[in-house]
Amino acid sequence: MLSRTADHLFWMARYTERAENTARMLDVHVQTALLPQSTDDAEQGWRAVLGISELLHGYDQKYKQVTQKDVIDFMVRDPDNPSSIAACLRQARENARAVRGALTTEAWEIQNATWIKMQSYLQTNALEQNPSDFFEWVKHRSHLSRGVTIGTMLKDEAFHFIRLGTFLERADNTARIIDVKFHGAKEGQSQSQSQSQGGQSQSQSQGSDDDSAQIDFYYWAAILRSVSGFEIYRKVYRDVITPERVAELLILRADMPRSLLGCMGQVLSNLKNVHNDVSADTERFAGKLHADLQFARIEEVLDAGLHDYLTVFLERIFELGNRISRDFLVPLAA
Repeated sequence: MLSRTADHLFWMARYTERAENTARMLDVHVQTALLPQSTDDAEQGWRAVLGISELLHGYDQKYKQVTQKDVIDFMVRDPDNPSSIAACLRQARENARAVRGALTTEAWEIQNATWIKMQSYLQTNALEQNPSDFFEWVKHRSHLSRGVTIGTMLKDEAFHFIRLGTFLERADNTARIIDVKFHGAKEGQSQSQSQSQGGQSQSQSQGSDDDSAQIDFYYWAAILRSVSGFEIYRKVYRDVITPERVAELLILRADMPRSLLGCMGQVLSNLKNVHNDVSADTERFAGKLHADLQFARIEEVLDAGLHDYLTVFLERIFELGNRISRDFLVPLAA
């Protein structure tokens, strides 16, 4: 396969997955923003959403304050934000258009129809009236694109490059969600502990603990829902939601579709299916990353420091993307 064709297919999939992941993050945060919280906590929450996608700098250059309306507008339709949902769906469509011959008619029509409908959304106030409906639509279109790809395309190199782009992007995004959300949870726990050190009565303390437990449940449940993991967690653990088990599910469970291990298993499998004369070293690099996840224990990960662990993982995913570009695709600009 020509490297330029492979490049378009790979990035079509990455942009589609990125749009879905952004919609997931925004949807869950719109829901959790309804929980009781201070103005400062609300602002920090939206800053965390921007931080996941490394968009804080770009946002701060354009807006003076962090508000829900401005963050959603910036991450959904802002033409100056190359990671906005609109920009991602436009790029996915343009990449698909460039290689229509490598796609089935159904796969192309999904990309084209999604972009056309997206434009009509941007011309109305549907996003402001009910953002959750819009985010569900984005997720549905991504699911539809993925399902049509699996259901109609020949399992050749074109198919494997699409799958490779999907799971590389998903691994990167899941790691960012875990890192930012766990950091936010630690900050919230520290604030709760400092507040509880004041002169409260026993009954007040009990009431505060109950409120804190409820908020913790909704917080961790929201993280799970952001990666479609809430029902899976209940099926696997059948117990209360704890941070350690959430981390284990999203990092080390091979049977969890959006876990780091699950994504890396798919990346490695599809890499092997597009093997060429210069890709052996990249396959070894991906295989080592997969093995490190496969044989890790969550206790070891947490003892070493979750943030440090995920920082290294993101660096390795970035390096893997560069290696894939070097071996198969149009090389990234230096």
